[in-house]
Amino acid sequence: MITLLYDSIFIIFAIIYLPIFLVKRKFHQGFSQRLGFLPVYNPKQAPIWVHMVSVGEAIMMRPFVAQLRKDYPDRPLVLSTVTVTGNKIAKHMAKDGDLVCYLPLDISFIVRRFLRKINPALIILAETELWPNLITAAECKKIPVVIVNGRISDGSFGGYRMVRFLLKPLLSKVNLFCMQTDLDKERLEILGVMPKKTKVTKSMKFDATLPQIDTAHIKSLKDKLHILDSEKIFIAASTHQGEEEIILAVYKELLAEFSDLRLVIVPRHPERAPEVSNLITKLGFSVVRISQLNPLTRQPANPPTVFILDTVGELINYYAIADIVFMGGSFVRSGGHNILEPALLKKPIVFGPHMFNFRSISDMFLKKEAAILLHNEQELKEKLRNLLSDKAFADRMGAIAYKIIEDNRGATKLTLIYLKEVF
Repeated sequence: MITLLYDSIFIIFAIIYLPIFLVKRKFHQGFSQRLGFLPVYNPKQAPIWVHMVSVGEAIMMRPFVAQLRKDYPDRPLVLSTVTVTGNKIAKHMAKDGDLVCYLPLDISFIVRRFLRKINPALIILAETELWPNLITAAECKKIPVVIVNGRISDGSFGGYRMVRFLLKPLLSKVNLFCMQTDLDKERLEILGVMPKKTKVTKSMKFDATLPQIDTAHIKSLKDKLHILDSEKIFIAASTHQGEEEIILAVYKELLAEFSDLRLVIVPRHPERAPEVSNLITKLGFSVVRISQLNPLTRQPANPPTVFILDTVGELINYYAIADIVFMGGSFVRSGGHNILEPALLKKPIVFGPHMFNFRSISDMFLKKEAAILLHNEQELKEKLRNLLSDKAFADRMGAIAYKIIEDNRGATKLTLIYLKEVF
């Protein structure tokens, strides 16, 4: 009966959302996998299925997946995502014998078909991905389900409480919740989860590792952009519609004082690159899309060039050449994005008032003065001016940010310890 209810809700939602899905061109080559049609997959042992929604979760899960292989060397992995960009990251993580695919739509017969084909021994869902039919089908097949790096945002918690009577039976089917904070654990227990099933591990985002980035790598990136060592680089990362206008307006004003300042805009969704490019041109700048560099001829100093990073999985490399990082999704009500990668590279970080998806992390950074909170365009201009004028101040912020990461590592190791109690 519950499965029928879940199916009805999901199908009604899918019908309503279908026109939007078509307009946004969300259908892709691998979409048939979301209907349960997978390539032939016959691993020697039942695999461990790790699900990561998109790029952020996939990058975060790299150290976890690497350690999971060491702990369970005979188990192949199924790595699933929802987005195309996440799928690309997952493919880089895969080894021989693994399967990279898209998450099946949460309709009971599709989920059952999917589980029959991959036959997992364990399902690991990153960041509180609650799929009712998937979790129910897993319980029926006696497959343990574990939530790792779990969190419950303010908005989600309010909605969950309203449907607690539906959610409690579903949550009871999950074998283990590894949550980021005490508040997340408390909220789960309010929703009806038994305390013995909830653990606090902190955030696995603190366990991120750096690719090989040395002075030669930094020089090659700057050479690629034809940026001189004497020039300073401001990166606006993971920006959303409505934020680029603010960034560009501030950049235009700052150029009067800092003629050696260069701007790299990184749209959260790379497909927005043409839209952002048009905006840059309208405001009087020349524009270079980094994906199209082949090779770049030095742009004229006037109008200055604005770069768009419109590729997937390269942002961490470009953080390495940044002098200041603005984290997008925070001037609009998107909830912000992960500030730990630039912190890992000791970069000074600024963000807007809407960081609710990373509340505990952003609060920690603000309390330690490792980041700067901005409320409007004017504050962005003033704080950037301060950071550009005072290198010691900028370096100190970056050093504190890095120390916060070092002091909070260990979630991956702790999660794997708890995992062994279940699997």
